[in-house]
Amino acid sequence: MTKRIQAKHKIDRRLGVNLWGRPKSPFNVREYGPGQHGQRRRRRPSDYGTQLAAKQKLKGYYGNISEKQFRRYYQEAVRRKGDTSENLISILECRLDAVVYRMKFVPTVFASRQLVNHGHVRVNGKRVNIGSYMVKEGDVIELREKAREIPMVMEAAQSAERDVPEYMTVDHKKMQGTFVRTPKLEDVPYPVHMEPNLVIEFYSR
Repeated sequence: MTKRIQAKHKIDRRLGVNLWGRPKSPFNVREYGPGQHGQRRRRRPSDYGTQLAAKQKLKGYYGNISEKQFRRYYQEAVRRKGDTSENLISILECRLDAVVYRMKFVPTVFASRQLVNHGHVRVNGKRVNIGSYMVKEGDVIELREKAREIPMVMEAAQSAERDVPEYMTVDHKKMQGTFVRTPKLEDVPYPVHMEPNLVIEFYSR
C-alpha cells in the first residue's frame, strides 16, 4: 500500500496533467509543480525522464499500486503473446478496483479500492475484498445491498463526469454490471494521453 491516499492530487501537479480528469484537481488552478520551486521553468526531460514520467502517470492513474506489483504486471505482459504494451493495459483494466471504478459505482479509483476492501463487492455472487483480483470476461460484478445506499455510490452512478466504456454493461438500478471483454488501449477512456510503450521501454532498459 502506498501513501497516495494522503496527497493523491500532488501527482497531478508533479506530472503536469489532470490525471483523472476531475474538476476538483488543483492542477486546474495551478498548472505548475508543487513546492517552493514548482514555478521554475522545467528542463527538457531526457529519454529516461520521459519514460519514467510515462510509468509514473500510468501507475499513478490506478491508485495505490506498489512498484513491486506494477513490475509484476509488466513481467506478466511480457510473458503473454501479442503486443506487450496492449497486454499491460489489459491486465490493469482487469483489476477489480479498476472495473468497479469504470462501472461508475464510485467517483474515484481510491474510493473503489476502499469499497472492495470493505467487502461491498461481489463477483459472480461471491464476495471479493481484494482490489487486485483479476476479473475475467463474462464475470458479473455487483454491489451488496448495504453498499447501494451509500451516498457516494448513488452520486457516482448519476454523475455525468464520465461514461461507462463499451467493454462492459451496467445496470445502475440493480448496481450490477458485466465485464464483457478485455479492452485494448484504444478502448480505455483515459482523460490524458497514456504511453504504455514508453513504460515497456523503461522496464526493459
